[in-house]
Amino acid sequence: MALWFSASAVVPALRESVGLPPLIASLFTSSVQAGFVVGTIVSALFSLADRFDPRRFFIASALTAAAANALILAFEPASFAVIGLRFATGVCMAGIYPVGLKLAASWARGNMGLMLGGLVGGLTLGSAAPHLFNALGGIDWVFTIAAASVSATLAAVAMIWVEVGPNVADRRTFRMDAALRAWKERGLRLANIGYLGHMWELYAMWAWIGVFLDASFRLTLSDSANTGALAALVTFVVMGAGALGCIGGGVLSDRFGRTTVTIWAMAVSGLCSLLVGFLFGGAVWPLVALCIIWGVAVVADSPQFSASTAELSEPAYVGTMLTVQTSAGFLLTLITIHLVPMMVDLVGWRFAFMILAPGPFIGIIAMWRLRRSPDAARMAGGRG
Repeated sequence: MALWFSASAVVPALRESVGLPPLIASLFTSSVQAGFVVGTIVSALFSLADRFDPRRFFIASALTAAAANALILAFEPASFAVIGLRFATGVCMAGIYPVGLKLAASWARGNMGLMLGGLVGGLTLGSAAPHLFNALGGIDWVFTIAAASVSATLAAVAMIWVEVGPNVADRRTFRMDAALRAWKERGLRLANIGYLGHMWELYAMWAWIGVFLDASFRLTLSDSANTGALAALVTFVVMGAGALGCIGGGVLSDRFGRTTVTIWAMAVSGLCSLLVGFLFGGAVWPLVALCIIWGVAVVADSPQFSASTAELSEPAYVGTMLTVQTSAGFLLTLITIHLVPMMVDLVGWRFAFMILAPGPFIGIIAMWRLRRSPDAARMAGGRG
């Protein structure tokens, strides 16, 4: 998952060195989202995650994505060739993220929330890793891109020793209508709407929090490379803290229910999106503290949407249902990733992140309705 934000993490450095245009900066992330949507749509329509050995699917996807990411170094950073390679990386991610969720779910025994919480915790640390590479490499964008590709290659090698758990049904033949179940069945539909509300906020926050912190620190501290490295390190901490939220949320959801955890997490993260801008350009530590809280809450609910979908789905189509869910969510992120910089231009950083708050609000309503429906009895051992 280090590949996801490998280019986004170096946006501040590229703006300084090559004058990276705002549109290209946005496309560094949104092109990955677009590629992921295309990849997941194809995967869902042909039930690829349920018809092929998930480990081989993962390995092939990770190696191809690592190669596409490494090829970025052969082109000018502001070229559209780089955007094409970012798109290709996103397509390959369709064989990594949903497949990883399926593999984790295959080992769950009454602890689906914790299993997927651990998986998404790893996803979160991986997504944050490029910011750490950025800080350690002294804002050397070449080092960050290369380190991300090495990480993905190591993941492909590690997958050789992974085994599929007992909770996987026999592979099914191709059915074009299988993907439509995600929207026809009420419980799955509400879980997916909740996930969409969550995704309205998550990736826009992850994509721009580093740029936000960099801009704030340069106003408060100084405009130097050391300030940029500090912003990169803090961004890693803010995003990486979400791993604790994922695991903690998994433990709590197995005990108190999926809907409880998702509702509370979205309430906290939505509130943070409304408040964080008021600390822009102010004292460093209050801003960092609020961003860490936001980083924990914004992703703490993410694995529980996946857990809900896995529990509400027919076992033979868990991979397809998870792929449909992630596809719809990442399609939505294409909007908010571009909305944030537009809001910055219109109203500045103080109010820009407020555009993310409606997503969690809608997600809360959907999960509250799911909590009150008969389908809730099928989740978290009957805890909803």
